[in-house]
Amino acid sequence: MATPGKQTEKGERRRAQLVAAAAALLAEGGFDAIRHRAVAERAGVPLAATTYYFSSLDELVTAGAEQVARDELDDARAALDAGDDPAEIVLDLLLGPLSRSGGLHAVLLRFERLVGAGRRPFLADLMREQRVELDELLTESLTRAGYRPESGGVRRITALVDGIVISGLIEAAPDPRGIGREALREALADGDYHRVT
Repeated sequence: MATPGKQTEKGERRRAQLVAAAAALLAEGGFDAIRHRAVAERAGVPLAATTYYFSSLDELVTAGAEQVARDELDDARAALDAGDDPAEIVLDLLLGPLSRSGGLHAVLLRFERLVGAGRRPFLADLMREQRVELDELLTESLTRAGYRPESGGVRRITALVDGIVISGLIEAAPDPRGIGREALREALADGDYHRVT
């Protein structure tokens, strides 16, 4: 018979499998892809495990959304610490890291996920918490790129890049990251930030 400690450890592993599966489904197909059966199949566990470890589909969706965001923020932090180009990290944070290689489809999925989060009030607190960390990491990335943020500058840069990229998505532009990169370069040159000398 297993000891309680081992049962807890097994339970934690199984819950982590479910969260990872929900996160992968969210990243690949958006919120509608997260269903109890799909998550269980992706995790390779019985269907009943989803309702054992999560009291509702909303709770499972929240865990998946939190994991996707945590992975993206952690990856951006690691890239910044490793000396990657800070301006490219800004684009990773705004457009998603898969925008480096996934092109139009990856960026479209990213924005669909962000808009989808706004349609789910149960995610509001999580999104607000993540926004604080996102803004801090954007500020640090821009500072390392040689720019010092002015008051409200991070939000203005975000709105500008988001808006231009969304316009590009509407027009099915083949390189939304390139459009975002050009907008970022122009915004920084125009003085939303002061160059650190």
